[in-house]
Amino acid sequence: METERFIGVDLAWAHSGTRPKLNETGVAAIDRQGVVVDCGWTRGIEETTAWITRTAVAGSALVFVDAPLIVDNPAGQRSCEREVGQRYGRWKVSANSTNQNSPRLAGVLLRKALEESGWVYDDGRDEPPTSGRAMSECYPYTTLVGAHELGYDQERPTYKRRPARVPTAQWRAVRARECDRLIERMAGLATADPPLQLASHAVSRRLLAEPSPQGAADYKHREDLLDALLCAWTAALWSRHGLERCQVLGANTPAPAGHAATIIAPARPEQRRPRF
Repeated sequence: METERFIGVDLAWAHSGTRPKLNETGVAAIDRQGVVVDCGWTRGIEETTAWITRTAVAGSALVFVDAPLIVDNPAGQRSCEREVGQRYGRWKVSANSTNQNSPRLAGVLLRKALEESGWVYDDGRDEPPTSGRAMSECYPYTTLVGAHELGYDQERPTYKRRPARVPTAQWRAVRARECDRLIERMAGLATADPPLQLASHAVSRRLLAEPSPQGAADYKHREDLLDALLCAWTAALWSRHGLERCQVLGANTPAPAGHAATIIAPARPEQRRPRF
């Protein structure tokens, strides 16, 4: 039996605050043919959990979340986060530090909410699940530089963080152009293995038809959806090719609760953990 649906969640890490509305979470789901069966945005853990459960109605499903799902370190940085910098630093990719004192742990709350609905956390150490409803953690930046199909051979695209070489006054225009280039490359995944067909859904199709906006709120709206689609495709890549195309960061760390805090990351040969 093969997993039938792959869901990506670019989770808003903050789950409370003084704003009248919670930050948006990007969500996307694709099937084994790369068809986008649904995508869009949610707000808050409850709405996101409901969307995931509703979208995974058909058969087995795998959810990849861009947010820390297991946080068992009292301080410092999780091992999987350190390994991001160790394996992908040459491509200018690193990860923020997360621990039990971190203020933004919505991923932990999402994991618990999904577990209450019958989902299971999978740390990837036993390779991809083939049945049931499972969730794992991913990081889209590692997909961008670790999947050769996207062509970021030298460094990550500058569609998020401003490089020092780009003047602040030019940043929004540069960022929008870089985002458009990324969308073009993602459109090329239509013929990849596994595929991602951006044009197959009305919402994701607009990414191809409309130029990236420069306004901060509108741009973030688009970026969240892009990252969700990348998460969904990463889940499909992991399910289809397993350790042949991906590595499990943090796999060798102690797991007191039985599950390790890991990040499943696409990897080129030169990005892989050395074998001893």
